[in-house]
Amino acid sequence: MKKYMLYLLPAVCVLMSSGAFAADSETLIQTDTHWDNQAIKPIHIEHPQITMLRITIPAGEKLAMHKHPILNIGYLTKGELTVRSEKGDVLVLKPGDPIVELVDIWHYGESTGSEDAEIVVTYVGDQQDPVSIIKE
Repeated sequence: MKKYMLYLLPAVCVLMSSGAFAADSETLIQTDTHWDNQAIKPIHIEHPQITMLRITIPAGEKLAMHKHPILNIGYLTKGELTVRSEKGDVLVLKPGDPIVELVDIWHYGESTGSEDAEIVVTYVGDQQDPVSIIKE
């Protein structure tokens, strides 16, 4: 394996210097708060598990009141999503908007645009943690 690495190294250097690995990046969000401006609490994970979901909410549909016991962030890819907390906070997301979701606070999302809302969400928690808990 090391033999191949040595042979590939000059080729990689040439590609890098030619700009073949050049990439642009844009910070979508960097924060220490959730969308309701409350501080993100420190997390301690013994058995880390990351889950990424693509969630589609049909236009006009409202999700059940729920909460997340673990940290999660999302990115709305299409549609319009309005998120409402039980405390009365409201956030409206348009395509391209990121969200640092609420943790342990009851809330729901509603697809308020004319097309289905699609959001990609990444959850970071312990292996035994659910990503959502529905309020009964």
